[in-house]
Amino acid sequence: MLLLSISACNGQSEQNTNKETKQITKKMENGIKLNPLTEDEKRVILGKGTDRPFTGEYTDKFTKGMYVCRQCDAPLYTSDSKFHSNCGWPSFDDEIKGAVTKTTDADGRRTEITCTKCGGHLGHVFYGEGLTDKDTRHCVNTSSLKFMDALVQTESNKAIFAGGCFWGVEYYFQHEKGVLNTTVGYTGGTKLNPTYREVLSHSTGHYEAIEVEFDPSVTNYETLAKLFFEIHDPTQANGQGNDIGQQYQSVVFYMDDTQKASTENLIAQLRTKGFNVATKLIKASKFWPAEGYHQEYYEKGGGEPYCHHKVKRF
Repeated sequence: MLLLSISACNGQSEQNTNKETKQITKKMENGIKLNPLTEDEKRVILGKGTDRPFTGEYTDKFTKGMYVCRQCDAPLYTSDSKFHSNCGWPSFDDEIKGAVTKTTDADGRRTEITCTKCGGHLGHVFYGEGLTDKDTRHCVNTSSLKFMDALVQTESNKAIFAGGCFWGVEYYFQHEKGVLNTTVGYTGGTKLNPTYREVLSHSTGHYEAIEVEFDPSVTNYETLAKLFFEIHDPTQANGQGNDIGQQYQSVVFYMDDTQKASTENLIAQLRTKGFNVATKLIKASKFWPAEGYHQEYYEKGGGEPYCHHKVKRF
């Protein structure tokens, strides 16, 4: 099946279409800034073409950072989702939420992926190959991408919160404007790479938490921290609702002094409004991603959280 998928990816249509050109022109008219493209990049991005396999500079690149659209600079993939598939093109098993549009090809067999912001062609997505836990492979052309080194993604572009069952916390952050990626996991404990069962046993000292990556040009830490305080009960000291225990306690794991000061200010505001805030502030330490079945739990299964509700407090 992998060989068939690779062949399909390599066999993308090379023909430029008037329809695609009109769509890109429309984007320009609507105020989206588009970068100039070389003839080879136009062939791929506008003409739905394909790079030759094993020729792109990003095929075997696994440096920490982010991949953005070459045409409009929209964030598309993080390096955490990139994996080595041996297919000859950069491969990712997940996209930044809302960044990629999937459309069934005219042949009815393949699913094309395009940049949601500008409509530029990226490649195709394949399922059922069993290459990663997410069982998904975005086969993307290097010509469609630009890489941003992690040096430009400082720690201040991340936030870590714990507020009860991490399924519900993640649900709300996934739907927040400016959030690029969310990962649920464990932090604050002593054991290396803990499992869910170990955390549940109260023997490791970890909390169920969420790591949020965000675009500082769209949102900021204070906005996300306000959301955190409004989607759980920050006054409950022993857990959240019926989920009792240390791993369910309310905690802000601050990355730096700026995040700490911002959180302290929000807590002070809540206390002036009569909320006896029990949220702890702990310096961020190693964050361990949880097992795959915990990631995007409600996104995969549908429905909404039963243990988290948004209540306006600011």
